[in-house]
Amino acid sequence: MEPVNHSVVNEFLLLGFTDVPELKLVLFFVFLGIYSLTLLGNLSMILLIWFTPRLHTAMYFFLSNLSVVDTCYSSVIAPKMLVGFFVKRTAISFSGCATQLYFFVTFGTTECFLLAAMAYDRYVAICNPLLYVVIMSKRLCLQLVVSSYIGGLLHAMIHAVATFHLPFCKSNEIGHFFCDVPPLLKISCISTEINEILLFTFTGSITLGCLIVILVSYLYILASILKISSGEGRQKTFSTCASHITAVIIFYGTIAFMYLRPSSSYSVEQDKVVAVFYTLVIPMLNPLIYSVRNKDVKGSIKNIFTKSLL
Repeated sequence: MEPVNHSVVNEFLLLGFTDVPELKLVLFFVFLGIYSLTLLGNLSMILLIWFTPRLHTAMYFFLSNLSVVDTCYSSVIAPKMLVGFFVKRTAISFSGCATQLYFFVTFGTTECFLLAAMAYDRYVAICNPLLYVVIMSKRLCLQLVVSSYIGGLLHAMIHAVATFHLPFCKSNEIGHFFCDVPPLLKISCISTEINEILLFTFTGSITLGCLIVILVSYLYILASILKISSGEGRQKTFSTCASHITAVIIFYGTIAFMYLRPSSSYSVEQDKVVAVFYTLVIPMLNPLIYSVRNKDVKGSIKNIFTKSLL
């Protein structure tokens, strides 16, 4: 393919996963199943929390917003990816690519902030239980959630503007199944050092900052748990954090692996597998993690099924 001048680039081609027809069909049904479970799990979690008065607390307010973010996060990627299995040329317009990247970064960043806010919520609940209702007021919870969304929007704006001001003249083929910063930088015909610095600096700062909040919160939580005399009491207290810890490890581990590496270490096929995990699998797993390991959620689900059978 001849070099494409930036002035005439009006669409990109997403190369997707494979050109083998049989494998395309298998992958379509696998990813369709994952996306369907993601929508079902997260929308069910949102409705369960919304219509269950006992779940109208700070912890579940954050969890419902996490489900909203996960639903949007995967929906930015999955529909276009699924369509790509049945067309020869998976084209996406220049503006469509910019929009996809913008909202992908927005919801990914928002999830980082929400997980940090949830860690702070657990810290207050365990270390300051008598003041929990006072500290975690509706106003503070709303401020934390709104700040998370605003932070995501601003972070996405930085990368969208910086990335789509580049001239793309090497090719208009993106070696990925969606528009992300690293594969777009690869097809630029000028040095992308500034973009890589921006990616590493802002993504690294947000990830590290949120991780510090989470780690400090859990250090205080651990200290409080160790002060509990009975083993049963320690286990019961720790169980309230287990779901959140699991979600944090999975999410931050994949984000760090994907974005906090030097560009020379990027592998297209490896990155596709990792990207599938954090764009589709994690949003599917989160409602399962929080429902299976949460007594309040399991109890609410049981009550709904019991009432429906009566």
